[in-house]
Amino acid sequence: MYDYEDDEDDVFGPPPSVSPNSQSAIDFTKELNADQLAAVTAEDGPALVLAGAGSGKTRTLTYRVAYLLQNGVSPEAILLLTFTNKASKQMLERVEELTGIGAHRFLGGTFHHVGGQVLRLFGDSIGLAKSFTILDDGDSDSLLNEVIRDLDPDFFKSKENPKAKPIKGLISFARNIDASFEEVAKGRYPGNSELCAKIQSFAKVYQQTKLERGLADYDDLLVYWLEVLENNKDAAEYYQNRFSYVLVDEYQDVNSLQARIVDKIAANHQVMAVGDDAQCIYTWRGADLDQIMSFPDRHPGTKIFKIETNYRSSPEILELANGILESRAVETSYSKELKPSRPHQDLPVLVPTMDTYQQADFILSKVEQLYDQGVDYDQIAILYRAHFHAMELQIELSRRGMPFVITSGLRFFEQAHVKDLVAQLRLVINPKDR
Repeated sequence: MYDYEDDEDDVFGPPPSVSPNSQSAIDFTKELNADQLAAVTAEDGPALVLAGAGSGKTRTLTYRVAYLLQNGVSPEAILLLTFTNKASKQMLERVEELTGIGAHRFLGGTFHHVGGQVLRLFGDSIGLAKSFTILDDGDSDSLLNEVIRDLDPDFFKSKENPKAKPIKGLISFARNIDASFEEVAKGRYPGNSELCAKIQSFAKVYQQTKLERGLADYDDLLVYWLEVLENNKDAAEYYQNRFSYVLVDEYQDVNSLQARIVDKIAANHQVMAVGDDAQCIYTWRGADLDQIMSFPDRHPGTKIFKIETNYRSSPEILELANGILESRAVETSYSKELKPSRPHQDLPVLVPTMDTYQQADFILSKVEQLYDQGVDYDQIAILYRAHFHAMELQIELSRRGMPFVITSGLRFFEQAHVKDLVAQLRLVINPKDR
C-alpha cells in the first residue's frame, strides 16, 4: 500500500524526537475544577462535553490533549478540529508549554484547513489536482459572476434577479446542509421555477469550471474531504487508523456535512465533542443543533459531562441567563445551570427601543454620561450582533464627534494590493488558474 506518511512529512514537516513524558507530570487536580477534571480524565469512548459560556471550555480541551499525551498517546494520533485557526494555535501552544511536545506534531486547525491538507494528499482520487488553488470569498464571487455572464449575458440586467453574491450564498448553504441546489433555491425563491432552474445550472457550471481550472472554494474543502472519505477506502482507513482520538471544538456550530466528516473519521467512536447547545451562532451557514442533540445516538455509549461554573460573568447576569436557558424546549436542548464564581455586581438592564435609531441614541447618551463621569472613550466598548446593526451607531458617533474604532475589516490576504501579488504567484503554480 502507498506510504502516505512520506507525503505527510512533506506537508507538515518531520516530527522532532520529543518524548511525550519529557516534561514533569501535570497535577490535573490542582489545575482544573471538578467538572473540568472529570471531562479531561474521561475514559476512552465517545464523550460529549457541554461547557457553558465562560466555563473554561478551551482550558478543558487543552488539558484533555495534555492528559492523553501524559498517558502515552502519540501526538500524531490526535486530531483537533476547531472553528478558528487561532483557537487551534493557542491550544497547541499551551499544550507545548505543558508537555514539551511541538505543536507541529499535531494535525489541528479548522475543518477547512485540515480538509485542505487531506486533499493535497488524496484530492486526485476524486479528480481534483493536488496543486489546486484555494479561492477566497472574493475570488469565488468573481468566478461565479463570470460563469453567470457567460451562460446568460442578460441575467444581471433584470433588477428582479439576484446578484452573484447571494446566489453564491445559496449554493454554499445547500452544500453545507447537504441539500440539492433546487431544493434550497425553491425555498429561497418560491414560485419562481425559472429562476430556480437557472441557479441550478449556474451552480453546476460553476462547479465544473473550478475543477477544470484546478480551483477549490471553502465549501469544496469540506465536500471533497467527505467525498474522499466515502469513496476512497484506502484514505478512509488511513485516517481512521491514524487518529486514535478525535477532539472537536464548538460542536454546537457544526453542520450536517462537518458532522458526517467527524463520524466517518471517528468510526471507532473515539471522539470527544465539546460545545454548548445554547451558543449556536452559525445557522446561516447550516449549523444544526440536531447534530449535538443526536451525538449520543450516533455514538452509542456516549458519556455526557457538564461544565457549569462560570468565570466570566457576575451572579446577576447569570441569573438572567439561566432564566432564558430554562425557557428552552426540552427536546432541543440539554439542561444546565450556570454557576457564578465572581462577586456580585450591578443588575443587568434590558432596554426595549422602537428602532435602531432610538437604540443608537440611547447607547450614545449612556456613553456621554460615562464620559462626563470621567470614563475615557477607550475604556468603553459597544458590542452588536451583526455589522448591519452598527450603521446607525456609526452615523450617530460621527455626528456627535465621538472618536471610535471598528475592530473589523478585510483579512490580510483579502486586501487588494496583497491579492494582486498573490494572483501572480498563483498563476506560476497553477497555469490553469486564470
